[in-house]
Amino acid sequence: MESQTPMQFLNQAIEFEALADHAVPTYAACVDEAELLAFCDAAHAGGRRIVALWGSDERNREARLGFALHVAFDLAEGLACLTLPLSAEAPVFPDLCARFPAVNRMQRAVMDMIGARPASGDVRPWLRHANWPADYHPLRSDVPDTQHATQNEEYAFVRVEGDGVHEVPVGPIHAGIIEPGHFRFSVMGENVLRLEQRLGWKHKGIERRFAGMGLGEGVCLAGRVSGDSTVAYAWAYSQAAEAIGAVAPPPRALWLRALLLERERIVNHLGDLGYLGNDVALAFGLMQFMRLKEDWVRLNARLFGHRFMMDRIVPGGVTVDLDDAGAHAIFTQCEALESELRTLKNIYDEHAGLQDRFLTTGRVTPQLAKLLGVIGLAGRASAQHWDLRCNHACAPYDQLTPRIAIERNGDVAARAQVRFTEIKESLHLIRKILREIPVGEVRCEVRSEADKRGLGWIEGWRGDILVAVETGTDGKIRRCHCHDPSWQNWPALEHAVIDNIVPDFPLINKSFNLSYAGPDL
Repeated sequence: MESQTPMQFLNQAIEFEALADHAVPTYAACVDEAELLAFCDAAHAGGRRIVALWGSDERNREARLGFALHVAFDLAEGLACLTLPLSAEAPVFPDLCARFPAVNRMQRAVMDMIGARPASGDVRPWLRHANWPADYHPLRSDVPDTQHATQNEEYAFVRVEGDGVHEVPVGPIHAGIIEPGHFRFSVMGENVLRLEQRLGWKHKGIERRFAGMGLGEGVCLAGRVSGDSTVAYAWAYSQAAEAIGAVAPPPRALWLRALLLERERIVNHLGDLGYLGNDVALAFGLMQFMRLKEDWVRLNARLFGHRFMMDRIVPGGVTVDLDDAGAHAIFTQCEALESELRTLKNIYDEHAGLQDRFLTTGRVTPQLAKLLGVIGLAGRASAQHWDLRCNHACAPYDQLTPRIAIERNGDVAARAQVRFTEIKESLHLIRKILREIPVGEVRCEVRSEADKRGLGWIEGWRGDILVAVETGTDGKIRRCHCHDPSWQNWPALEHAVIDNIVPDFPLINKSFNLSYAGPDL
């Protein structure tokens, strides 16, 4: 019998609906456990991946309903979201980690947030930290908005036994002004045998805060899930809202969104390249890249009213426009940055001390990256040909046709090279946008519809971001889930540091530069 692609499997075995008016073709289906597992097998065999996994309390929608598990898959044809209903009394869902290891922490987050448990596998708490009682699940509709902290917990880290093996705890409070995360190293001498992370220190109640918001109001909160990706989150949320309202933004608005997104990509890559130089004692690199980054965000503030362009993208379009003088200023800045970038890249490439620290450090092989489902710039540095702007290009990327940046070595040097390449490509895209942007309006009205679902999917600078929005009978948000690409990539960092030395961990960590706050809603 001829093998089926995941989409063929969905089409032939599962009743589904094509959700209309999405920037990326999107399909939804309600399945039972056997169908979900069979679809996972087909998706895995077809080389596809899980984009996101989250849970919801359906009891507030209809008394006879219980809970639900939602799993979004990347397909060649678009995005497929499967929903598995779970009982109200004992919500249990199948463990999907054997097929897709990246969902381990997502499943544990579902357990913490709504109380639905995987049937097997790792059931340690992930977000809870014992700071609320074990029977308190923040996304259940019948729990209070506030809960007093209870106690600290002794997390069940996996121990490495043997003569000469020591544990080195790092964090969650760090020496620098950075987000909290605990890293437990098992070492022999300076060589790392194992790293286990404990995150979840940034829980802010964002998903619960979305409930009851108006569709137009929610974009402000979405843009603050992970502040360095505010443009990408706002765009993904706006796509979901526009799908619910069945409207398409004006073409000029979409081109302006792409301009803002590429400027966001560049500013983060500039900062990372500076800090990577600093982590190998090349302070000159830090100073030069931070100077360029500061120039970049100052022009953002002058032209768009905010250094990081928060609240510039909204459902229906954008809140800013660009005149000829502003376009000329961006052209001039792009030319200057490209020239300086060439010089700085030559310095990085020819600096023996820097290359000695970058090359072969923190390596994630292409085979391991594929197994773990690594995405975004970290995935592309390990030969994973995935960039949503290319694989599922929404407007205007279907006309801009960006080139994907691919490296094979999967080490710090490769992740730095991807950043250099992507800055250069983003400069090219920005100039193309300024030359070809259509004239016209920059915003249209988006009205909320009751009992609708929309999904947005955008390639941020770290990787692809998914936002799923559902409205209730009153047209207000009933559930909004924002998925950060760091969910997929944090586990890869645990593998990247093995057989490296402890002093190289800050360098390896910065080469990924994952979000702590993004996965901790």
